[in-house]
Amino acid sequence: MNLRRDVFQAIADPTRRAILLLVATQSLTAGAIAANFDTARPTVSKHLQILTECELLQQEQSGREIHYHINAKKMKEVADFIEPFRQMWDARFNKLESVMKNYKNQNKH
Repeated sequence: MNLRRDVFQAIADPTRRAILLLVATQSLTAGAIAANFDTARPTVSKHLQILTECELLQQEQSGREIHYHINAKKMKEVADFIEPFRQMWDARFNKLESVMKNYKNQNKH
């Protein structure tokens, strides 16, 4: 049974986020990824499966080994979804900073 995985459910897990950080700059084998965690290798394999199913990771066969690498296109979709929220909070913090500066200036006099 192949369940459709949701990207945001996948990145909700801290281990999966750590895996994404590991492969962000270089492709790695499952064994190399698993070596960075204190969990059983089948557990890491399950995380890799989930990340692959939701297309955050891609697999590439290299001889007998499978290397995992980040799918930049899918990560951009996640970033594009989050961007309006980031902009909104930036605007709110900038407004708060402006209010605080005005408050400090008024209290100096």
